[in-house]
Amino acid sequence: MNPARIDGYLRRLGAARPPRPTAAALRELHLRHLLTVPFENLSIHLGEEIALEEERLLDKVVAAGRGGFCYELNGAFAVLLTELGFGVTPLAGRVYGEAGRLGIPYDHLALRVRTVEGGEWLADVGFGAHSHYPLAFAERGEQADPGGTFRITEAGPDASGDGVPGDLDVLRNGRPEYRLEVRPRVLGDFTAGAWWHSTSPASHFTQSLVCSRVTEDGGRITLGGRTLTVTAADGTREVRELGSDEEVLGVYLDRFGMVLDRVPTARKP
Repeated sequence: MNPARIDGYLRRLGAARPPRPTAAALRELHLRHLLTVPFENLSIHLGEEIALEEERLLDKVVAAGRGGFCYELNGAFAVLLTELGFGVTPLAGRVYGEAGRLGIPYDHLALRVRTVEGGEWLADVGFGAHSHYPLAFAERGEQADPGGTFRITEAGPDASGDGVPGDLDVLRNGRPEYRLEVRPRVLGDFTAGAWWHSTSPASHFTQSLVCSRVTEDGGRITLGGRTLTVTAADGTREVRELGSDEEVLGVYLDRFGMVLDRVPTARKP
């Protein structure tokens, strides 16, 4: 990978190149990613191709100053971490939906990251509202985080009664968020999942627009269509409807750092 691309990525995050791939460096990069690179599904509604190739992901996140959804954000973050000397293994997850039912295979992409100290961490900058810092992969007790109280547990049967030995459940505030396989994957394994989520009428990504990131005070700002929601760290919310296209494009620029040539409009598949 061209070192200039990695330097550009770090500039986007507002982070210095860490001298060693330590746990502390991973924590900083993880948080800076959530603060600066939005979780967004705008490409689906702008008619842009979603390509799970390393160079294409860096083009989008670094050169174009955009965000993405899990495959793109964690895929790009994996490239950055690998180039900085971290050991990175992509893992496949299935998101819990209504009635505790799991989503499709390759529903989610998360990262198992090894640091120079020998520790392993669950890094996930592509799940929207989630942990602000990586979670200790081997820890089975509660892990406090600004984003909530998290726990990684051995997975039991799901709503269908199925369970695979070795799988893990990731819980936030006592509720399961997604089930994680521990088998190593590669980026190309997620192509079918990304295609399904960007084309299927059953995917929530095709039904609505979202652009969201963590704020400096530990809260979150989200633009869903023309509805701007600012949530403070204490959970209080301010919601307002945006009017003109110029106002919407201005929020994308000023609050998310993204330059768009037109306002995205949700287009049903």
